[in-house]
Amino acid sequence: MVIFGKTDNKSISISIKPNCLTLSISSTDDTQVFSFDHEGRLWAAMINGVSYRRGLDGKIVAKWILPKTHNHCRRWLSRTEGEAIEERANKIASWLLQKIISEQIQLSDLPQAVLDTLSRVIEFTVDRYRKDINRYYEVYKPIGILPPDQYMAVFLQATEGCSFNTCTFCDFYKDRTFRIKSPDEFSRHVKSVLSYLGEGISLRRTIFLGDANALIAPMPLLRELLKIVHHFFDVSSLGGIYAFLDGFSGALKSLPEYQELAQLQVKRVYIGLESGNADLLKLLKKPSDPEKAIETVRAIKMAGMFVDIIILLGAGGHKYSMAHIEDTVKVLNEMKLNADDIIYFSELVESEGLAYTRQAYQAQLKPMTPDERIKQGEAIEYKLIFPDGSTPHIARYDIREFVY
Repeated sequence: MVIFGKTDNKSISISIKPNCLTLSISSTDDTQVFSFDHEGRLWAAMINGVSYRRGLDGKIVAKWILPKTHNHCRRWLSRTEGEAIEERANKIASWLLQKIISEQIQLSDLPQAVLDTLSRVIEFTVDRYRKDINRYYEVYKPIGILPPDQYMAVFLQATEGCSFNTCTFCDFYKDRTFRIKSPDEFSRHVKSVLSYLGEGISLRRTIFLGDANALIAPMPLLRELLKIVHHFFDVSSLGGIYAFLDGFSGALKSLPEYQELAQLQVKRVYIGLESGNADLLKLLKKPSDPEKAIETVRAIKMAGMFVDIIILLGAGGHKYSMAHIEDTVKVLNEMKLNADDIIYFSELVESEGLAYTRQAYQAQLKPMTPDERIKQGEAIEYKLIFPDGSTPHIARYDIREFVY
């Protein structure tokens, strides 16, 4: 439902949906849009052509397109800059609510839900946001990464860390030891997540079982953890359960076990294949076997679930480029993917402290440019064959834009 109005030479639109409230304020030279969950937290904004996305941890990423070159730009805001955006959103909401209460703006058929959410929004002063961020870190260990289509999931940490944690290109979980929570501990965690999200849970579209490789849990324990999820959530209305799994460990589960996971409404499994080339995987210290990954994917799909396969572009530099393309194509073609599945191309992101960066320098691996990495993805895509004509969705996965 969208309500329109005008005051102080500004055009106002208020969009109230089951999942969020969006305010748009426009004048002749300025447009501002702010979206809030129903708990009152800002989660997205657009100010003069710059979009902002706020995570529950308070981090805000700004994105814009340069008018002449059409290049996409991105920058993470400092804490001070982020709080300025939060304060700006709060002032706009406070100003609008005051106009409504004093009847200085005429809005027809204004539902009570708008007033309720606006009242919660204005409670989120900068100080309240700081307390909310502290509470977030009481509920969660740092969340390393999520697939792009799961940024709006209810994230539940059934496990912490990564079960192998050896990959040289990843440092998301280096600060913690992998462990699986007991049913009692997981129940307490789920309760704390529900309490923390509050009315804001309406913004969440799915359930993601984390951290990395959560489905590696032994089936008797995994079964209990998933039953806890069903106890606290209407899983069907939230769109099912999603999780990471590595292809090597995934081969340890049987088809009947995957069928049981499907019955427990695990809908989609994300597998970081990275490459179909065994030598490159060894270089990356990824404990994976391309043949095991094929076996895992086929079992998952036979059980009735969907898969997303993540390919790391630019890994191994020029030395491994052709082998990376040819062997990755071979493995993907043997997985029998279809239109229900997704292939994600994720560009290698190097940083000074990353183990891969040091390793590549020592081995004198010539890095690929961004354009070369993109072309590598295109070369893989060009050679993919899907016999039934049911082509998976192919998308970009930029870990630098992750926000939860």
